[in-house]
Amino acid sequence: MRRRQLLALALAGAMVTSAAACGDSPNANKKSGQAATVLNIGMPNGPQAENNNPFLTTSAAASLGYRWQIYEPLMMWNPVKPAEPFKPWLATKAEWSSDYKTVKVTVRDDATWSDGQKVTAEDVAFTYNLVKKFPALNDQGVPYTDAVASGNEVTISMASPQFVNQQKVLWRVPIVPKHLWEKIADPASDPVKQPVGSGPYTLKSFTPATMTLSVRDSGYWQDAPKVKELRYTSYTDNSAQTTALANGESEWSFVFIPNYQTVFVAKDQENHKMWAPPVLGIHGLYLNTTKKPFDDPTLRKAMNMVIDRADIFTTAEAGYFHPEVKSVTGLPSPAGDSFIAPEYKGQEHKVDVEGAKALLTGAGYQLDGNTLKDRSGKPVTIRLTDPAGWSDYQTSLEIVKGNLAKIGIAATIDKANQDAWFRNVEQGNFEGTFRWTESGATPYDIYRTVMDGRVLKPIGTASPAGNFGRFQSKEATDALVSYANATDDATRTTAMATLQKIFVEQMPMIPVGADNIGGAYSTKNWTGWPDDSNPYGALQPTQPNAVDVVLHLEPANG
Repeated sequence: MRRRQLLALALAGAMVTSAAACGDSPNANKKSGQAATVLNIGMPNGPQAENNNPFLTTSAAASLGYRWQIYEPLMMWNPVKPAEPFKPWLATKAEWSSDYKTVKVTVRDDATWSDGQKVTAEDVAFTYNLVKKFPALNDQGVPYTDAVASGNEVTISMASPQFVNQQKVLWRVPIVPKHLWEKIADPASDPVKQPVGSGPYTLKSFTPATMTLSVRDSGYWQDAPKVKELRYTSYTDNSAQTTALANGESEWSFVFIPNYQTVFVAKDQENHKMWAPPVLGIHGLYLNTTKKPFDDPTLRKAMNMVIDRADIFTTAEAGYFHPEVKSVTGLPSPAGDSFIAPEYKGQEHKVDVEGAKALLTGAGYQLDGNTLKDRSGKPVTIRLTDPAGWSDYQTSLEIVKGNLAKIGIAATIDKANQDAWFRNVEQGNFEGTFRWTESGATPYDIYRTVMDGRVLKPIGTASPAGNFGRFQSKEATDALVSYANATDDATRTTAMATLQKIFVEQMPMIPVGADNIGGAYSTKNWTGWPDDSNPYGALQPTQPNAVDVVLHLEPANG
């Protein structure tokens, strides 16, 4: 889920797009009527360091999504239709215990690694024990305790029930070969220059701008994809990526496109498509609750009262990308409507500058002209940060800056380097930043990402699983545990109401927009993409579903 800057330096954008256009692209140079063999995939993520580690969120493989073409999960889950059963993948079956603390998976017996060795249950057990041993690899925060292989079965054990995390256990863990990874001294930092996976592709070449994957000659456990080569280009920013989509150099991306009908769809009305199905996740302003005065819930509530979510949706998100979250609970509509507690039904966020001023002055803050001073008399300032190239987020920060000025808070905006931003946010080295939450089948994932004390880390220690704002609330953590451990709906309903009350009254993160898990694509060379008529998976090249999408594709001129 990456965002990039709209207003790019023209030269930088031209350099990257020219590199993509002038390369040896069979699709760009093929004769009319000839079936395509290459799929050109793009992301607006800037130059990449050579890092193919499938576990690290900062690696090129994760940033661009090609890790899921090389490595595979045990099962395939559809976030667009989260209630659907999991689809067997590297595992042919998954059986959960009644308390959801263990899951027994049956590993298929016809899969091989790209180096020819057989995929075994030992590989699967090794992978999960690796994730348990190295917390930096556990970006989902699942409390694994053990994984034991027996024959072609593996029993994966967790310290607590994982009813709400089934997709994280089975869908979000890339399985790796034991015979290679047991030799890696530090899996949390190794760049894995020569990745070997069970997926249909291998890495052919790597440059900071373009990574090329080739289909395996043999040994893949299901029918080989029709796409013989995947070419990933990392464009400078949103603008460069959009230009590449519009002129056909790029055929698939997840990118924010302002005025997408005019600048993308209208360039090839027949083939240029956009599909952005909503999911149960949100975006908003994370505040570092360890830094004064943002440790004060009153200040956070006042900030929420002046942030104009509708303006952000219309101006920054082009009226489509992240639909406005209106409920005071932070839950998006319609996905979250059925979960809203009775006391908050129908309660919607409204901008109220005067109300925010009254709340602050009543709590001991002072408005000295155009400056808000905290209880100690110090002016309240905030440094807002997001990567320079993420255009919708940068515009969102500018809007927030103007909103906060109305109650005397002076904001500055840092246009950060993407990799540095990821590190700083995960380590808690920020004051305010726009970021997303995880999404799932229930709002649990939203509130867990924001308020879970179980993944709370001290400043300077990475917390990739969430709670980036270091929010401390035993009550919230207890409610999350209760929800996850519940065996009946009544207990879950009570826990969900508690989480909403804490969220509304303490505002650990200011919600703004709903999430989507879609993409822009072209049917000129390839057909079979998911859409409203066949929503078989997420249309985002960085999700595990990406491999399933590629396997569905057929040459348009085949």
